[in-house]
Amino acid sequence: MKMKKSGAVAVIGAGITGMQASLDLADSGYKVYLIERTSSIGGRMVQLDKTFPTGDCAMCTISPRMVGVTRHPDIHLLMYTEVTNVEGKAGDFTVTVKKKPRYIIEDKCTGCGLCATVCPINLPNEFVGGLGSKKAAYIPFPQAAPLVYTIDREHCIRCGLCSIICESGAIDHDQEEEEIKLKVGAIVASTGYDQFDPSAMGEYGYKVFKNVILNLQFERMLSAAGPTAGHVVRPSDGKPPKTIGFIQCVGSRDIKNYPYCSRICCMASTKEAIVACEHAPELKSTIFYMDMRAYGKGYQEYVNKAQEEHGIKYVRGRVAEILENPDNNNLIIRHENTEEGRVDETEVDMVILASALKPSAGSEELAKMLDIRMDEYGFYQDIKQETPSVTTKEGVYICGACEGPKDIPDAMAEASS
Repeated sequence: MKMKKSGAVAVIGAGITGMQASLDLADSGYKVYLIERTSSIGGRMVQLDKTFPTGDCAMCTISPRMVGVTRHPDIHLLMYTEVTNVEGKAGDFTVTVKKKPRYIIEDKCTGCGLCATVCPINLPNEFVGGLGSKKAAYIPFPQAAPLVYTIDREHCIRCGLCSIICESGAIDHDQEEEEIKLKVGAIVASTGYDQFDPSAMGEYGYKVFKNVILNLQFERMLSAAGPTAGHVVRPSDGKPPKTIGFIQCVGSRDIKNYPYCSRICCMASTKEAIVACEHAPELKSTIFYMDMRAYGKGYQEYVNKAQEEHGIKYVRGRVAEILENPDNNNLIIRHENTEEGRVDETEVDMVILASALKPSAGSEELAKMLDIRMDEYGFYQDIKQETPSVTTKEGVYICGACEGPKDIPDAMAEASS
């Protein structure tokens, strides 16, 4: 029996929560407009290698949902699109969006990648945190959905090679911005999070010492589809490290930056240390933490496994400074060992920073358009704990990390609610 359609919903943000909410809504009979500002759905989860505490492949988990979203007849994808205005009330919203030009016609692009093979321009690849490169004609990652290329017009030199080689005639350098108005009855915000750039915190040496990288960069390094094909190597010389230090609470629980706990970092670093050890069993990892937040189902057991089966060492104490040994580019971690009451120095080959999770770029502007409340840190607020996802504006809902840092199971539960 065919379900009768009962209205339309705009979902803003196509990460794991936005996709889950869209699929549940569409399966319930609603027309869904899924709005995503980047060129592919998937959000942050597609950057992960594995998930904790099960060790499941992140892409294997999210890919079926990506396929489901792109193929669902009642989900209309609006990619490379941003919300510019919201008017109306519950049951009768008008959402105005700006669809940016890809300079490639979506209906004609077959995803063959010939345009990228002939493009002469190499650019830093932000998907892998700058550890690799991409062309000016690109897809963000091999499993991108929809599989449509985008031309970076800012860096394109208009050589015309892509137009010559494209067999489907999909290249259109004259494409222009498009404004679209959507009539919907409800709006779901699932805009996710961004990662804090700790380069301003000079004590950690990020962007100063080559062998200091962020945990999301390390995730891509661990991935078989990443810039190093899953091999853990030092950015400075390409050699495999023998020792790695993981630094927790970089910008989090810090009154100068973000006073709140980012929640996922303790388990994320534990997972990365385990996966790195599985890639290179001789590797020795140390996690420097303030307090271990292993609060979820099976999380403490996962930490125990890291210590007992993989020999991962946990040191309780705040890291004060990271210095570089100029002779070998090794890193010296100066830290307080609060359990033993002394200041220590530990030399390692690489340092991985667990940087704070913060509201995504544009969150404040969107909150004003949606007329919803934010907390003192810039995350969206629900009305009260008893009614999660319900905002101060009737007809507008929130889910996932835009409400605050959380792990994938919690975010997906909110999306389905």
